[in-house]
Amino acid sequence: MYKYVSKSENDTIDFACNLAKYLEKGNIIVLTGDLGSGKTKFTQGILKHFNLENEISSPTFTIVNEYNTQNVNIYHFDVYRLADSDEFYAIGGEEYFNNGICIIEWGEIIEDILPKDYLKINFTKDTENENYRILELIPHGNFPQEFLQNLKEEK
Repeated sequence: MYKYVSKSENDTIDFACNLAKYLEKGNIIVLTGDLGSGKTKFTQGILKHFNLENEISSPTFTIVNEYNTQNVNIYHFDVYRLADSDEFYAIGGEEYFNNGICIIEWGEIIEDILPKDYLKINFTKDTENENYRILELIPHGNFPQEFLQNLKEEK
């Protein structure tokens, strides 16, 4: 596990932009946390790395937004409105997993059907400073450990 304390929205964006350097096709990032905890800002940072930061929009009503880059497709899911993983199957959601980088907000709703290898990031608001966010990165399965090691070394 790896913890990062973000002190602002821009800090969250920059951290995610840095993390995105290590992402590749087939990586799945599950974002969990309360409303307003920074999940969409984090996604904006990943898109910034791929020069797509101005194209972000919340997929709340469409479930998934697709972003195409020269090297990899990025799929940004918001599964908040899904009742369970069956609804995710019904939209063909699992077909995205191997076709690009998947970022799944509220991913705990479908955690039971995720491939075994993914990175879960818990977002928590700091109780003492309203602008601070604690990001807890937890690799599952065989998600590359060097991924987190690189982040630790760049800290």
